[in-house]
Amino acid sequence: MLQLRTTGYRALDRLRARGEFPPEWNGPQELETATDRFMQRFMEERLEASGELGPGFHLFELLDRAVRCPDTENMDSDSMTGDGKAAMVEALDRMNGLTMAYRHQIGLLEPLLHELSQERVGPVRVLELAAGSGGLAFALAEYARKKGLRLQVTASDIVPELVEAGRAAAAERGLEVAFRVVNAFDLAGIGRSAFDLVVVSQSLHHFSPGKLALMIAGAGDLGASAFVGIDGHRSLLLLAGVPIVASLQGMAEFTADAFTSSRKFYSDLELDIIAEIATGRRSHQVECSWPMSMLTVRTAP
Repeated sequence: MLQLRTTGYRALDRLRARGEFPPEWNGPQELETATDRFMQRFMEERLEASGELGPGFHLFELLDRAVRCPDTENMDSDSMTGDGKAAMVEALDRMNGLTMAYRHQIGLLEPLLHELSQERVGPVRVLELAAGSGGLAFALAEYARKKGLRLQVTASDIVPELVEAGRAAAAERGLEVAFRVVNAFDLAGIGRSAFDLVVVSQSLHHFSPGKLALMIAGAGDLGASAFVGIDGHRSLLLLAGVPIVASLQGMAEFTADAFTSSRKFYSDLELDIIAEIATGRRSHQVECSWPMSMLTVRTAP
């Protein structure tokens, strides 16, 4: 209901016909600015298109606008300590275990991982950005060990406390998962061709369209074969369901974050637009595997 495909494609076709899409950019700063500006322009055009298509379309557009939330999650607040963020990440890991979210995400990644393993002599090198304390990275390592798949998994985050917690957990669990502090928007310090696959899991909504475009372009600059972003599917059902499931953790701040996050999920078309701006070509696909959406971008030329 909140995907708004009819009005969205109508608006995008108009903007493409006028030469406004995809916008031109040169360098990271221009990419971020151009992406954010275009997404605002797209929303304006979509509003106009909804009015032309009739009251029903216009009503859903207004509903989407009412639901959208510009607020920052507590987890991302500068006032929250590193230990506080670690507690929130632990709650998310428990929720993912309860809902089998990591298993679902591995199922989504499995075809690509096997494809990349056929292309390489050595192990497939996976970098997870904004990984927290590495819940998905650990699940990938366990999956690889069970299936005999050669993976080299690195989890990264900008919060040192989360990285340290991940390293301690890796040692305790006996899993070969490396952890490093990385700014997801500036991957210049990572050696080119060091990774084959860059993954962002369950945190796309934490980033502005421009920041997300930077991560996609950065994966290409690294020489990775693909970028994959997985997040909640934008819908009214998840708007209600995510906070309810989160409330089982008994943390008010975590439940509030879940409600904020569910209001910020990107629609499939929005992910499609951001990827095309970042790459300048249609070398990607967006698919829904309920309750998640997955963006796969082939970053290699």
